[in-house]
Formats: sequence, structure tokens, C-alpha cells
Amino acid sequence: MEYLRLLRQRPVLVLWLARSLSSLGDRLYAMAVVWSVWAGTGSASLAGLVVLLESLPYVVLGTVGRRVVVRFCSYGALSAVDAVRAGVAVALPFAWSPGVRGTAVVLGGVLLLGVLGALSDPNVEALVPGLVQAGQVQAVTGLFDLTLRMARITGHACAGALLLVFSKLQLFACVGAAFAVSAAALGGMARCLPPPVRPASGGARSSVRVLALVRDRPGIGLAIGVHGAVPLCAAATTIGLPALLAHGHGRSTGAGADAGAYGLVVALAGIGALVGNPFAGALRPRAWLAVCCAAWAVDGLATVCMAVAGSVPVLGLLCLLSGLAVPVGTVTMRARLGAYPPAHRLPLMAVEHTATRAGCVAAILLVPPLVDVSPPGAFVVAGTVVVLLTAAVGLLSPATGAALSGPAGRAGLPPP
Repeated sequence: MEYLRLLRQRPVLVLWLARSLSSLGDRLYAMAVVWSVWAGTGSASLAGLVVLLESLPYVVLGTVGRRVVVRFCSYGALSAVDAVRAGVAVALPFAWSPGVRGTAVVLGGVLLLGVLGALSDPNVEALVPGLVQAGQVQAVTGLFDLTLRMARITGHACAGALLLVFSKLQLFACVGAAFAVSAAALGGMARCLPPPVRPASGGARSSVRVLALVRDRPGIGLAIGVHGAVPLCAAATTIGLPALLAHGHGRSTGAGADAGAYGLVVALAGIGALVGNPFAGALRPRAWLAVCCAAWAVDGLATVCMAVAGSVPVLGLLCLLSGLAVPVGTVTMRARLGAYPPAHRLPLMAVEHTATRAGCVAAILLVPPLVDVSPPGAFVVAGTVVVLLTAAVGLLSPATGAALSGPAGRAGLPPP
């Protein structure tokens, strides 16, 4: 299998280990903080604020702080970032105390960890393609995407299990240990590998250049725009699924909002993502934008169909289909970004991260009120938005294809 061959390369293995531990630490601390805030205050709004504070730094730094992000495009700088994350994670439970002041301190810690994550994530993804040959970019992108998806699944499960066994202090110590090992691995890479090529940073000129990069590559801009809307479907299936089960499937199947039905459906979505990722990593598409849009359209249509699914098994199959489709689009798009030279790769990946996180924030703000009004309606709205956007990109794709019809485009490589 291609992923195993990649992991036999020492630099890929070390960075994969660092990324796995860092991502697992992210998920563990996010779940632990959400639970701690909710248990300490009883406020679902404050628990939701934790999620927003984690995502907002990605949007802010990606919009007005790209010059700062570029400065961390080295293994040594990323090692320092993870070392600071380890310290913050270990200190967080000591800062927690009942009351407004303790909650404010913890939320400030979450914001700081969000800033550190926003400095780390785009840079790690920009460094990954430089470890392999050009023909392996799609596969290595799939490998690291699989790592993130497994971290989300196992992170949630591990956090729940650890909260049953360990104290809050011990759980955050586990989070700090994950970040510390990641920092050590990145520090080792900084000593063993030559420094990567950094994109030039230059204030307004940098912003203009990023806009020019996207404008000169219309397919990239369209793909990033649609990918920014995909979190609407994810939010509908995570936030709205219990309400949908209670609203429709409970009456038709007698299952109600049964935890077993919910667990089955969520598990099928996760299985779909884990199966779809290796398939995406093995693809070598020439019509990459068509593959992305087809995958995201399937996700949108599956989300719409969930609103009218007549039974829990049908709902589970739709979640499985959605889980299969999403990594195909994401891996294909990020592999395309990874094929650009380093000077262009990081700015484009920073824009993609900004659009995705902005979509996550918008989904968190918009989907819950829609679910309160009508659970099926929330699924219809979320899925329809994604389908309409992919259809619009399909109509624009002839112009995009013309822009990419030069020798580089025909060779399946980014244009110069």
C-alpha cells in the first residue's frame, strides 16, 4: 500500500508522528475544555464559545496575519509552537476555578491555543509535499488527511474514556505530553533536514500577491470557495442529527433519539471517511476540479436526502456515502495546492485554511437556529447550498479549463 511505502521514508514517518500526536492533542484538549466548561457552568452557550474561540484565530490570521504565519514556516519554529502548546495545556487546569474569572482565564487559554494552531496547521501542510517526489504528492496528502480524520475520531473517543478513568489534571497532562513529543520530533527534523524555502513576506505586497495567485488560478479559487461551504453539511450531520432522529425517525421507526441509533449513524460516517481516504490518496486525476465538485455534490445531495430518509438504516447509508465523498474532494484539492512550489504553496494553503475555518464558524452560528426551527429543513438548506455552489462551479468550469489549458495544465501540473 502506498501509505506504508511513504512511512518507510524517515522524514515522512517523523513528521507523520508529530502531526498525529499534535492533532490528537488538539482533539483531546478541545473535548476536555468543552466538557469542563459545561460541567462547571452548565452553560451550553459558553461551551459553544469554546469551539468558536478555537476557530476564530484561523480566520483572523489567515485574513490579516499571513505575514506572521509565514515566519513559522520551519521545523524549528513549529517545534517551539508545539512546546508552548504543551505548556499551555498543562497549565490550563490549574487556571480553572468556578466563577467568572476562572472561566475567562480558561477561555483565554483556548484562544491562545487556537492562535498557536493557526500558526502551525498551514505551515505543516505546506511542508509535507516537500518531503516526497512530485508523483507522490496526492498520496502523502491523503496520508496526512487520514491522520487528521483518525485524530478526530480517536480524540473524541479517548477523551470520553480518559474522563472516566483520569482526573481533569491527568487528562490535560496527557494532552501536554502529546504536544511535547510532537515538539521533540519536529526539533529533530530541524536538526537533520535543510531549512525549507520560505515564501517572501511583505505586508500589503504579500496580500496583493495572494490575491493575484488566486485570480490567476480560477480553479483554485472556485475549489476553495466551495470547500468553505462544506462545513455546513458537517454541522448539519453533527449538530442536527439527534434532533432529526427525534423529529422524524422516532415516529416512523420507534427508535426516537436513541443513543444506539445516533452512535450507529455517526460510526458509519466515520467508517466512510476512513474508507474514502485511501481511495482519494490513490487517485491521480487530470480533471481535478471535476473530481472535487463531484465529491462535494454527492455530500450535499446525501445531506438533503437525510431530511427525508424513512428509516435509521437509510440514514446510516447516506451518512456512509457522505463520509466516503468528503475526503475525495478534500485530498484532491489539497494535493493540487501541494503541487505548487513552496513560495506559492503556503499562501494558497493559508487561504484554504481561512476559508474552511470561516465556513466552520458560519456553520456553528447558522445551523443550530435552523435545527431549532426545523431539523429536516436544516439538512435541506445545508445540502442545497453546497449542491448549488458545485453546480455554479460546473457552469464556470469551461472558462477555468481554458485558463488551465497550457502545457502545465495538460500535464496535470499547476500552471506557472
